[in-house]
Amino acid sequence: MENKLKHLEFIQGVINRLANNSFMLKGWSVIVVSALFVLDFKNTDSKILYLALLPIIAFWILDGYFLWQERLYGKLYDKVRELKEEEINFSMDVSSIKEEAPSWCQTIFSKTLFIFHGILLGALLIVSLIKCK
Repeated sequence: MENKLKHLEFIQGVINRLANNSFMLKGWSVIVVSALFVLDFKNTDSKILYLALLPIIAFWILDGYFLWQERLYGKLYDKVRELKEEEINFSMDVSSIKEEAPSWCQTIFSKTLFIFHGILLGALLIVSLIKCK
């Protein structure tokens, strides 16, 4: 049982790091977009505001990647949890599990990511409409 527990700990460590990366990415996304909003409002004739679209999209895609990987490792965790002690090989390969989880594209447009990054996109739209008037 010791090998199984150690393998599950390894997988859980990866899941925790991926979740932490996703959390940090969301924070950076808000900070960068907010900074671009502030820079744009300081310069009334500036087009810096439209640059905010790039980090919103980039962080959204990257956040989707981390969530996708987190889901794959969650599936691996479940698979290892059901293995017998003698079948434990400490493999961290998730390529055989990719068919069992939603794709990266599907994960990018999952509810949680769509709500968070969609709000940033909506804020960009609202601010650009306000600035145009």
